[in-house]
Formats: sequence, structure tokens, C-alpha cells
Amino acid sequence: MEGGDDGGIDRVVDSKDLQQQSKALDKLTDRVEDRQLDSTRVQEAMASIAASGEADWNAARMREKELAAVKIRAADVDIIANELEVGYVFDAK
Repeated sequence: MEGGDDGGIDRVVDSKDLQQQSKALDKLTDRVEDRQLDSTRVQEAMASIAASGEADWNAARMREKELAAVKIRAADVDIIANELEVGYVFDAK
């Protein structure tokens, strides 16, 4: 009879071990899925930042072109400098 009782206890212990192993495995797989989701989020964020940076760069280039198209007359600079009492050297290109 003792042999029969030991077999039942072993099965309970084995069952607990299996449950613990199952929980441990679930935790591991959950972490892997979280990491995969996080890497996807990181990639999306990096792509968004890159697109935003490129848009900013393009806007700055367009603004530079607009400002380069503005013609400045030396007479206008003289008037402004005299009014503000600023010393300057104007180099008309």
C-alpha cells in the first residue's frame, strides 16, 4: 500500500512541477512577444523621426531659397543702419 501512496504523491508533485514549468514557459514567451512589439514600436518611432527630420530639412531648404531670392539694395541697408546707428560693412554680391 505504501508503494501506491508514493505513486500518487509523485503524480501530484509532477503535476505541480509541470504547472510551474508551464507558467515559466508562458512568462518566457510573453516576454519575447513584448520584445517583438517593442522593437516594432521602436522601428515605427525611428521612421517617424526620420520622416519628420526630412520634412524639417526640406522646409528649411525651401525657406533658404525664398530668402536667397530677396534682393537687398545698398541704399536700404544704409537707411536702416543709420536709423539704428549700427556700424557695418555691406558687401553687395
